[in-house]
Amino acid sequence: MDLRKLKTLIDLVAESDIAELEVTEGESKVRIVKSSATPQNQVVMMQPQGMPGHYAPAAAPVAAPVAGAAPAASVAAEPSGHVVKSPMVGTFYRSSAPGNPAFVEVGQTIKEGDTLCIIEAMKLLNEIDSEKAGVVTQILVENGQPVEFGQPLFVIG
Repeated sequence: MDLRKLKTLIDLVAESDIAELEVTEGESKVRIVKSSATPQNQVVMMQPQGMPGHYAPAAAPVAAPVAGAAPAASVAAEPSGHVVKSPMVGTFYRSSAPGNPAFVEVGQTIKEGDTLCIIEAMKLLNEIDSEKAGVVTQILVENGQPVEFGQPLFVIG
């Protein structure tokens, strides 16, 4: 599908009372969902049948229990600063595509509204934006790792 057509469709959905629009053109299928109370953008272009997907699902890391690790884990230090938590369950990505630079790095100064990461949920790529300005002091999740609702992702000092 042509990018101009896609942009026109996005603008039409944004300016109307339509909450969701799905268009099929040949083997391409586009679904545009207008978010209501959340500040994330949700636009997805699905791959035709038989084509490889953009992101491959990542395997969750499996940690072996260690006998002496239980007391240390229970006394984990609470991060100081503003904690950005996941607004949904999905897969965490630090960049817009494999091989692209990450949206943010530790030590980087960010403004309110800057994109921090993408969380893929049900084939939708949701941009997670910063709610505060500051410096990224910690990134608490690895690229491709599954995340839960409310799980801390970043610490902004």
